[in-house]
Amino acid sequence: MHSGDPSHGKQLFQDPKNQCSGCHTLADAGTKGTIGPNLDDAFTSVKAQGFSLSSMVDLVRGQIAYPEPPMPPDLVTGQDASDVAVYVAKCAGNPHCGVTPTKSAPATTTTGGATTTAAAPDGKALFQANCAGCHTLKDAGTHGTVGPNLDQLKPPESRIALQVKNGGAVMPSFASKLTQAQIQAIAQYVSSVAGK
Repeated sequence: MHSGDPSHGKQLFQDPKNQCSGCHTLADAGTKGTIGPNLDDAFTSVKAQGFSLSSMVDLVRGQIAYPEPPMPPDLVTGQDASDVAVYVAKCAGNPHCGVTPTKSAPATTTTGGATTTAAAPDGKALFQANCAGCHTLKDAGTHGTVGPNLDQLKPPESRIALQVKNGGAVMPSFASKLTQAQIQAIAQYVSSVAGK
């Protein structure tokens, strides 16, 4: 049997930095990505055919290790990849599989010695959480290749806000996921740093 911690796998799957949640639908993780395959649909069929958990873990681990575009390489590696594979194999197609994600330390933003809690939306953090899997933007440290390279495109704020709200081509609409203030914060952030 594969050694993997499904709780840690769920935490990694839901972490925006790893980009799984932005691209895949997985009910147990609360994700509704549409760029990659719907994992619930894929594994409901596999489980109905009687595949063993070990076989499903191997399948997921192989997809992580040898991804096909638009899935980027090296999203998670080593034990992290095994943990994600065990989590997906166990919980895909089961919206209430009972796995609780391990908790990571909460991120705190400190400015000038004071910690702010109810500040305006952080465009950079929102971009990293929602857009990193698909777009390259040097300031955000992202290298996605599904959507345009924003450093090269240098879109104006109004265009970014419209695109984030409505989506287009393979880009989903974020109107139901983000507030107008959050969309505007992303647009202001991207337009101010793209190409710099």
